Amino acid sequence: MHSACNDYANLGTAAGFCHHCHTGRCPVGITTQDEQLAQRLMPDLGAKRLKNYLKTLNMELTTLARACGKQNVHHLEREDLAAMTIEAAAMARLPLAGTDWIPGF
Repeated sequence: MHSACNDYANLGTAAGFCHHCHTGRCPVGITTQDEQLAQRLMPDLGAKRLKNYLKTLNMELTTLARACGKQNVHHLEREDLAAMTIEAAAMARLPLAGTDWIPGF
């Protein structure tokens, strides 16, 4: 069974996934009106972590582009993409890795 939790676990983070925002009791203090909970929010630390995440994402994308023989990520084309699962191949209309097969087409 696939879930959003699995996606975030695969990323190594639970960032972006919260189900308390609408309650006013946000456990990290982002959407809360509770002063004690709001004290948990550390914008400087969050900004540092976000910067690190985006920098790492950029480095990984550059590595993938080079693995495709491209000198620049802007030179990546649709033909450079392949899906790792049948579900992803069907949703993105991309060939399954190692094949020319696009499920459903």
